[in-house]
Amino acid sequence: MKKGKAAVDLTAITLATALIAASVYFFIIPSAIPLGSISGLALILSNLLPLSISAITMVLNVGLLILGFILLGREFGAKTVYTSILLPAVMGLLERFFPNQGSIMGDPLTDLCCFIFFCSVGQTILFNRNASSGGLDIVTKILNKYLHMDMGKAASAAGLCVAVSSAFFYDVRTVLLAVVGTYMSGVALDHFIFGMNEKKRVCIISREETALLQYILRDLDAGATVYEAHGAYDDRTRREIITILDKDKYKKLINHIARLDPTAFVTVLPIHEVYTPPHDAPAHTARAASVEK
Repeated sequence: MKKGKAAVDLTAITLATALIAASVYFFIIPSAIPLGSISGLALILSNLLPLSISAITMVLNVGLLILGFILLGREFGAKTVYTSILLPAVMGLLERFFPNQGSIMGDPLTDLCCFIFFCSVGQTILFNRNASSGGLDIVTKILNKYLHMDMGKAASAAGLCVAVSSAFFYDVRTVLLAVVGTYMSGVALDHFIFGMNEKKRVCIISREETALLQYILRDLDAGATVYEAHGAYDDRTRREIITILDKDKYKKLINHIARLDPTAFVTVLPIHEVYTPPHDAPAHTARAASVEK
C-alpha cells in the first residue's frame, strides 16, 4: 500500500512539475513577463548574467532548497529536491526542442491568464502532497508554516518583491502586468487549494439521533460530537450532533438525513482547515483548530 501511494505521489508530483515548467516556458518567457516567481527572478537576472534562464533557475533553487531542509523538514525537502531538479530540466528540454518559442496566444495579457491557471493547478497538486516546485514556493511554505499565512497570500507576498524589482529592467506596462499577475496567481492558488481541501461542518438536530450517529461513525467512518442545545423559542433542551466531513461524505450524509428524518434541522458551514495534533503531543498542548469562511 505504501509503495503504491509513493508511486501515485511521484507520478502526480512529476506531472504537476512538468505542467508548471511548460506554463512558464510557453506563456511567461515568450511574453517576457517577470512574474513574481523563481522563474520570473531568473528572467530578471538573465539581463545581468550570461546564463540561460533554466541554469539561473537551478542555481537559485539550490540555495532555497537548503533553506527548505532546515526550516520545513526532510520530507518536504526530499520531494522538493526532486521537483527543483526536474523543473529546470524540463525547461531545458523545452528550450532544446522548442527553441525561440514565440507567444502562443499572441498577447501578453492572455498569456498571463493562461499561465496563472495552469501554474496554480500544478502548485495546488504539489502543496497538497507536501511538496513544491522549489524557488519561491519554498518561501511560501515557510511563511505559511511560521506566520500562518494562507498559501495564496504568502505566495503573493514573496512574489511581489520579485515583481517590483523588475522595474529596474522593464517598462511600466510590463511591471504592472507582473505585479497584477503575481497577485492574481495568489488568489487563484487560494481558490484551488481551498476548493480541494474544503470540508463541511454539519450541525444536526434530529429525532433519529442514535441512527444518525451510527451512520456517521460506522458507515461514513467519521467522528462526531454531541452537545446539548437549549431552544429559546420553545424552552426545550435537545441534543445537537456536529461532524466535519469531506465533500463526498457530506453528500452521503445529507441524502441519508433526507430519507431518515425529513424534519431534521441541519446547518452547514464550510471549513478550510482542520488541525490535528501529533499522537505523541503532550496533553496540555493538544488542540484542534478550524478556519471557517
